[in-house]
Amino acid sequence: MSSVAGLTRATLAKDLRLEWRSKDAINSMLFFSLLVVVIFSFSFDPTAEESRRIAGGLVWVAFLFAAVVALNQTWAREMRNQVLDAYRVSPAPPNALFLAKVIGNFIFVTVLQALMTPLFIVFYNLRALGPAYQLPIVAALGTWALVVNGTFFAAMSLRTRSREIMLPLLLFPISIPALLAMVEATGAILTGEFSARFWIVLLAAYDVVFTIASLFLFGLVLQAE
Repeated sequence: MSSVAGLTRATLAKDLRLEWRSKDAINSMLFFSLLVVVIFSFSFDPTAEESRRIAGGLVWVAFLFAAVVALNQTWAREMRNQVLDAYRVSPAPPNALFLAKVIGNFIFVTVLQALMTPLFIVFYNLRALGPAYQLPIVAALGTWALVVNGTFFAAMSLRTRSREIMLPLLLFPISIPALLAMVEATGAILTGEFSARFWIVLLAAYDVVFTIASLFLFGLVLQAE
């Protein structure tokens, strides 16, 4: 267990250091999200009440598509100089590599959300009529759902010829239950019309199931030709 934790920390520190130097993932996600916000603001001119109803869908769709930009780059660095091949033949547990990638992507998307949320609030004049403390919970659970599946499917599509296209084709259908829960929970909190507890519990259960499944299957994906 300690070896897994140590390797996870070392791999995560390496990825964060490389991203801090290059800022490839953050810049790509930020540009894409800004583009979505501007396009949506020109396409819609809702009232305050309508904004609260549709904001959940707009926000999470923007974060989903922006996250795919970063997820497509998750394993790109490991492919250079056969780093991933070296990891495959090493005795290092594969779960350490997977967890480091998931946590790294979680941090990147969370940073993006912290930067973009004020813009969504300003552009759409948002204000939570329900319990606002639940919004960070929904954001954390929803982001984890996206990155744990996205990291796993990015590894699956790594050796395919069109991995940039394959990742969304694999990720989007299986993320529909999580996306529905995110949108409904966010809408419930913003409008205050109904409780978001059911959707939060559903999202937490989704995270647990797919995290365990991804950890269990990642070793097979890593060793696949």
